[in-house]
Amino acid sequence: MQYFVFILLLICSYLLGSIPTAYLLAKWAKGIDLRNYGSGNVGFTNLASSTSKWLAIPAFIFDVGKGALGIYVTRWLGLPLYMQGAVGIAAVIGHNWPVFLNFSAGRGVLTLVGAMLALEPKLAVFLVLLSFLGIPFHVLATTATISIFLATVMTWFSTTPVISWFFKAPLGDDKLTMTLIFFCLWLIIVIRRLTVPFSSYAREISRGELIINRFFLDRDIRNRELWLHRNSSSVMGKGEERQSK
Repeated sequence: MQYFVFILLLICSYLLGSIPTAYLLAKWAKGIDLRNYGSGNVGFTNLASSTSKWLAIPAFIFDVGKGALGIYVTRWLGLPLYMQGAVGIAAVIGHNWPVFLNFSAGRGVLTLVGAMLALEPKLAVFLVLLSFLGIPFHVLATTATISIFLATVMTWFSTTPVISWFFKAPLGDDKLTMTLIFFCLWLIIVIRRLTVPFSSYAREISRGELIINRFFLDRDIRNRELWLHRNSSSVMGKGEERQSK
């Protein structure tokens, strides 16, 4: 019975994660396909830059909630830690490869943050604040990647005096399980970044540079402004044409 409930939770968490919040908000509020605007990414950041920051707030809340809800339900049912982690991982996979958008959507960082908040709240808040250090320098993707990996390292050394403060309870025998959960969450984000379809810019650089750019910057090229607005000029005329009809 326990495993039946666990499988059901995995499916439900994946389907919840698959709900493309940013895409739906852009479609309902502005009548646009977010994949054709800005960076083309179906996520919170592109929604904020291509529509409005106010519209992105509910997307932010829902995407974080997608990662946390399944874990809370699994814990409430008394299921073990590895099942809680697997349910959170399923939500992130759903966000990145949603069944409702032909298995291609966002990067899953906010959903991952939700899962981390449900698993280890203080650690998650610390790592989010650490990631924010990259905002003034426009390298949030880089600091987020490093911070998520740092979470994996910290879970492994969770018994040390200073690091143990970031955990709600001593991990004890759960240390290995929690480390594997956090490592899988980080790995999913990295895999998603490296496997998105090639842009037209990818043909102009070496494969090595492309991998480095995607891994650290979450884009194919180093020029941030060009990347963020690469779809804007191609759809502007279409949007103006639709408004004139």
